[in-house]
Amino acid sequence: MTVLFDATFERTLDRLAARLAVRPARQSGGAPAAEAWTFDDAPSRRAAERALAAQGVAVRIRSAYKPLVHFFLEEVDRTALAAADIAYPVHPLAPPNRFLLEAYPLAALLDGAAVAFRARPDEAFHYEVALTFRDGRREEHRVAAPNRVHTDMAGETSVSPTGWLRIAGGGEGERLETEYERLFEAAMKAVIDHPWTGGEPYFEELNIRVELPAADQPLGYGDEVLSLREALHEEFYFSLLEVFQRKSGRPLGDRGLKPGQIAPEIVAGTGAVRARVELRPLSRATARGPADPLDRAGAPLVEAQIRAELERIGGEAFEAPTRSGRRVLARHVRGSDAAVMISGGQHANETTGVVGALRAARRLAGRPGAHFTVSPQENPDGYALHHRLRVDNPRHMHHAARYTALGDDLEYRMPDGSGAGLLEKEIRLEAERRSGARLHVNLHGYPSHEWTRPLSGYVPRNFAMWTLPKGFFLVLRHHAGWEERGERLLDRITRRLGDIPGLAERNAAQIALYETHAGETGFRIVNGFPCLCSVDDRHSVPMTLITEYPDETIYGEAFVLGHTAQMETVLAAYDAWQEIAAAQA
Repeated sequence: MTVLFDATFERTLDRLAARLAVRPARQSGGAPAAEAWTFDDAPSRRAAERALAAQGVAVRIRSAYKPLVHFFLEEVDRTALAAADIAYPVHPLAPPNRFLLEAYPLAALLDGAAVAFRARPDEAFHYEVALTFRDGRREEHRVAAPNRVHTDMAGETSVSPTGWLRIAGGGEGERLETEYERLFEAAMKAVIDHPWTGGEPYFEELNIRVELPAADQPLGYGDEVLSLREALHEEFYFSLLEVFQRKSGRPLGDRGLKPGQIAPEIVAGTGAVRARVELRPLSRATARGPADPLDRAGAPLVEAQIRAELERIGGEAFEAPTRSGRRVLARHVRGSDAAVMISGGQHANETTGVVGALRAARRLAGRPGAHFTVSPQENPDGYALHHRLRVDNPRHMHHAARYTALGDDLEYRMPDGSGAGLLEKEIRLEAERRSGARLHVNLHGYPSHEWTRPLSGYVPRNFAMWTLPKGFFLVLRHHAGWEERGERLLDRITRRLGDIPGLAERNAAQIALYETHAGETGFRIVNGFPCLCSVDDRHSVPMTLITEYPDETIYGEAFVLGHTAQMETVLAAYDAWQEIAAAQA
């Protein structure tokens, strides 16, 4: 192992206590002597307030992360609220809906009250909030949302939340650099300054371990949770991808980058804030655990069960290698039907597709004449990392497990002249060669709760459309001239999905909240399901159906519903494809 960085950081709340202990108790009128905004959970902020109050100093410490949401959670009697009118800022260097997104999921949390959002013509970093209560009372508040304009780690200009301190009589206040921001910048600088040699991949595993005393706060709506730890994981992972994209001369967002496996492990600390960055060899450990009945699996499957389920499906086994030495496993069941390729787990933190692919393949294997290939988990190295990260933070998205141990998106991998081969991607080429399939059903997922990058502009760069859940939807990519067949396929699938109890209603609720906090989805609705259809000649298979289920972090019955929807999509697509293929024969 090579240690690149190891440091502890004084908590901002402790620095504040030392600085404010000499302040007068209150300013005239009874207002606090100071107000601060930090990246800390509510229990930590309240404890710091009590400690200062014991010294005779009244201070209000608010959250720098999602301050409007915290204002309603901590300072408003929501049970008595009748209406809320909220004007949000629009900054020229940020997306127009940035501060509206930051208010998510407020409209759901204020269920029963009339909530209206409107853009404010000026760019000052605050919300103007007018509240009406059921007893007729009215209140007006200016809710600060401290931000700074800065150059982020990718060299881009960002408008990002930051710590802030306002002392009585000191005007608007000043930026308060928090330990949350300091540890991120210091650890990132250590990576940037390291004397990297050679080309891609630069390392086996780049591990970032942070011990952060911040508890997650579930919001009581869907899978939504306020998590500073999860946000820091996302910030480290995508910022490091961007750093190595720049280093390699690639454009930002290039999915072919192969830096190695980046693994941020952001754990709940109990004492000092600590960050450690080190280079490690790739882990080859295998997650172990009990096998669930496949139809009722309430959590991601372990590797042994995936292997066993494939054995039960039968057919001819084939496989492809990974960087770590793990194997991508697949089966080919030959028959007289028009062949269909079924895959899951391209992005290994999207886990309902793995179960859905196996359930569908099991059903199809029992049909006379069925012809298909199934590769349910195409990214075993990422899947192993996902299981590892879930031990500490089971309800986090863990996008570090999205890509392979090379650090790339396997679908975008191209021959590089190294002689290493295409590794995981070879499974698809072999499936197509064996079956001659003209339809590929590729099962995916996306976050089931809000996805943010608070230190680099808040909205995930290049992934803005995925920042909020918006139901189960389908993406169809096809060759030119296949439009009519694609429309028939979508119609048949969405009609069948509409028969799954509760799925269409869940879709409608998520879409409505998305439109309140982000605007139009950009998708058309087919039989109650958002769909995106486009011509794309990138694949040799002329029709690729991609599912997108909001599955990252869900468990139990929600997970069962997710993989049931994935299974039914595969079965509906398979059945529709038999008719479409027969009509073209």
